Amino acid sequence: MFAGENATVPDRREVGGSGAETRGVSQKLRHCAREAAVHAWEVLWGVAMMLCVCLSWVGATQLAKVTFRKVNAPFALTWFASTWNIFFFPLYYLGHLCKGGERQTPRQCYRECSRFFGAAGLTVKAFLLKVAPFGVLWTLSTYLYLQALRRIPSTDAAALFCCSKAFVFLLSWIVLRDRFLGVRIVAAILAIAGIVMMTYADGIRSHSLVGISLAVASASLSAVYKVLFKLILGSAEVGEAALFLTVLGCANMIVVSFLPAVLYALGTERFGPSPELPWACLCGVALLLLGFNVLVNFGIAVTFPTVISLGVVLTVPLNALVDVYTCAVRFNSVRLIAVLAICLGFLLLLLPEDWDQGLMRMSACLCRQHQPAEDDVELGAGSRPSSRSSSRPSSTPSTAPNSGLHWSQSARMPKCIVGH
Repeated sequence: MFAGENATVPDRREVGGSGAETRGVSQKLRHCAREAAVHAWEVLWGVAMMLCVCLSWVGATQLAKVTFRKVNAPFALTWFASTWNIFFFPLYYLGHLCKGGERQTPRQCYRECSRFFGAAGLTVKAFLLKVAPFGVLWTLSTYLYLQALRRIPSTDAAALFCCSKAFVFLLSWIVLRDRFLGVRIVAAILAIAGIVMMTYADGIRSHSLVGISLAVASASLSAVYKVLFKLILGSAEVGEAALFLTVLGCANMIVVSFLPAVLYALGTERFGPSPELPWACLCGVALLLLGFNVLVNFGIAVTFPTVISLGVVLTVPLNALVDVYTCAVRFNSVRLIAVLAICLGFLLLLLPEDWDQGLMRMSACLCRQHQPAEDDVELGAGSRPSSRSSSRPSSTPSTAPNSGLHWSQSARMPKCIVGH
């Protein structure tokens, strides 16, 4: 009788153990669901940022070409668009107010961010040494890019401007003594080869050669801007970058304002009186360039820098679609190979520094996964293990590392190098 009762009544320890296992499984499932939701949200943010970067740059490029059909004033457009940088710090402060938490007054926020220029804040000396040179580089880079758009298709200009990343690597290797990477040298060679092939896309014509030279010069100045910024100022927090760009816009509005008038008086640039100007196009270009620079400089706060760079390289095929639709460019084999070479070089520059080690770890992990399957086949051909030992799950923890080719979380840097 007692034996029958013991056989039918479950042990309390077994019931407690099964309940603990159930709770553990449910907790793991909830944790996995939260992790999946976080990763899905990051992916959505990344895709949205990538599309916004791509569309803003393509829109600014195409609208600038439309503007030049109505008014021949690339430097005036450069000055007008660069002046809109004054909105960077106000936009940052609005974001600071919306974020919640401890709020600062505008003066407190300015004083905290102005420490980026030195212990004394933004002084005349700091302005002349740390702001004025970058203002000149910013204005020249934008002006040369707009001049190139007047002579070559948007696809060529966008592809050539992507060479800026290769120039940044070469200058960083020479000036900043960055780590030498063979794959990035290959990327730089591909970019240079694409530039050379681009010159032969439409034959040797002076008009195209001048436009290509202007686009390459714009990319080179942009690279010099970024490397010098890192050399002189280092990396900036989001608020510091916003204040720097606002000061840059104010300096451009005040100091450079006389140059468009001088060029107009000399007859170099032509534009009519204020009521006849295409203000919709001018404001559209300035707004899109402002949005592009905001996304490029502040986008790393919500996504990875690699995603922002992918948005930049996607401007090349999107510009190509627009140019083909508007019959603005004829794609031949030479131009297509040149564009692909530049884009491939750009993508190679996005590889992390330890990409080769990641591939080796991935191959080693795959080899470990195939090894147990071979052992099971050999074991099945030999003696069959006992049913008791085969039914018991293995309690030995796996020692295989969770490895593979990936971009680490550290790729999302809290600081940024201000540039465009």
